[in-house]
Amino acid sequence: MSNTTVKYDYIIVGAGSAGCALAYRLSREASRKVLLLEAGGKDSFPMIHIPLGFAFMMKNPKINWCYETEPEPNMHHRKISWPRGKVLGGTSCINGMVYIRGQKEDYDAWAEAGNDGWSYDEVLPYFKRSEHKAEGPDAYHGYGGPLWVEGGAVEDKLELADVFVQAAVQTGLPFNEDFNGASQEGAGDYQRNICRGKRQSAARTFLKACEKRPNLTILTGALTEKILFEDQQAVGVQYSRNGVTNTAFTSGEVILSSGVINSPQLLELSGIGQKQRLEDLGIDVLADLPGVGENLQDHLTINIQQGINGIRTFYEETRPLALVKNLLKYFTKGNGLLAHPAAQVGVFFRSNESLKTPDAQIHFAPAASEPDKNGNLKAKPGTTATVCHLNPKSRGSVHITSSQPGDYPSIKANYLDAEYDQSAMIAAVRKVREIFQAPALNKHLGKEFLPGDQVQSDDEILSYIRSDAESVYHPVGTCKMGIDSDAVVDSRLRVHGVQGLRVADASIMPSITSGNTHAPSVMIAERCADMLLQDAGLKVVLPEGLESNEDNTQTKARLKAVATNG
Repeated sequence: MSNTTVKYDYIIVGAGSAGCALAYRLSREASRKVLLLEAGGKDSFPMIHIPLGFAFMMKNPKINWCYETEPEPNMHHRKISWPRGKVLGGTSCINGMVYIRGQKEDYDAWAEAGNDGWSYDEVLPYFKRSEHKAEGPDAYHGYGGPLWVEGGAVEDKLELADVFVQAAVQTGLPFNEDFNGASQEGAGDYQRNICRGKRQSAARTFLKACEKRPNLTILTGALTEKILFEDQQAVGVQYSRNGVTNTAFTSGEVILSSGVINSPQLLELSGIGQKQRLEDLGIDVLADLPGVGENLQDHLTINIQQGINGIRTFYEETRPLALVKNLLKYFTKGNGLLAHPAAQVGVFFRSNESLKTPDAQIHFAPAASEPDKNGNLKAKPGTTATVCHLNPKSRGSVHITSSQPGDYPSIKANYLDAEYDQSAMIAAVRKVREIFQAPALNKHLGKEFLPGDQVQSDDEILSYIRSDAESVYHPVGTCKMGIDSDAVVDSRLRVHGVQGLRVADASIMPSITSGNTHAPSVMIAERCADMLLQDAGLKVVLPEGLESNEDNTQTKARLKAVATNG
């Protein structure tokens, strides 16, 4: 075993969306030594940086952990694929680059559940601080932060994308020029993490800006095996690298930013979790926290694929001659097809008119495949509306099944367990079909490839969902923040029952946000960085918009932290 002689102020485990942002923010404080550990490698695979290259990474084990769920009981016992990034930047290197924060109501619900400091008004300044909005700042967007956010129409956007938006508006939805603005509901262009034709992952934005700081050490290929404790105080981590077991120690804190799968896995491997489960695996129990690995939530999504006539789709753009032109465009000018995200436009809508806010999201792509007689999909001129339910009631879990760090945990998403989720998904499919039948699109329609015209009743639609729905890759919640008996961390992200250990990633979400999860994960890291520095007694410059609250929420939280720590 190799031991480091350096004591770090902070050890961050995981260099994904949150871990990269946390390393950037903490290492700005020159007096703090920061260690960032990443089990994967560097983000050097070329396809990572080409926006449309994400399709080549969904099953690549060199850059993807390629997790999958246990057979899902409500999904015809299918195992559902869960891609997770295995490189610097984590899943921000393989995602769809859509920048969505969620709704005001998402964060207000967190605060109302007893999580002080997490209301929308309190988190918005952190979203803005991390952001560089290409079009300039406004009441909802920041400028000058590390994370590039680009709005408006994609250059060389296919006309079909705008036609889909027109069709959605014709069904009664508003046009929305900013899903991260005053209201989320409506149809419009997605904001995206793309700059000059390049993916803006967490590694490319946050780490590139800080990797040369002398107080930041970044280690790749470092699989953290467990957290080290003295009594109840986290003092370091044990990790393997190049076949050698190493230890790193901290004089401050350990922060898990390993994501919804690996953060609870590390807690359980370190003796923090449900007592009986750990004892059955021969793991000494440090803290009996039954909520570790529970409260798993994810967005389930289903495709409606429609044949298209008389207007260009990706199919025409990938024919040999057009493809050559697109390749030349990309490598000479940084635009064209390869610079496009998979979903150029989107829609947020209410599956039930009694709802106050949208509970469904459409990612629209001008590409489709038609099943042949053997069930094999073949690319055809067409389009796909991928619709997901944003507020699922179903809950699953992530738990280790052995004491070996290299063994994958058991993932049970438990999709469609709640009848509410079933009804919402059925209604969402019907809304997509309504949009396709609107005048702007109807004149271009061919036959419906999936699920097909033979699928009409609620039971038939639900059967199709059970057979074909997949994850849209937004799992959260397995280290829940809160004050109830199932909570794993408190409102300052400190793990209950121990000292010197926090979790900062999507796993801390008490309830899933209404949309893609990269932006909220970054915000969580930004909040955590300020908490860590505040609790270390350092002067912290709060984001613009929070300074006026310095004597209120923030100060109360710090006093509460001091009292708790004794």
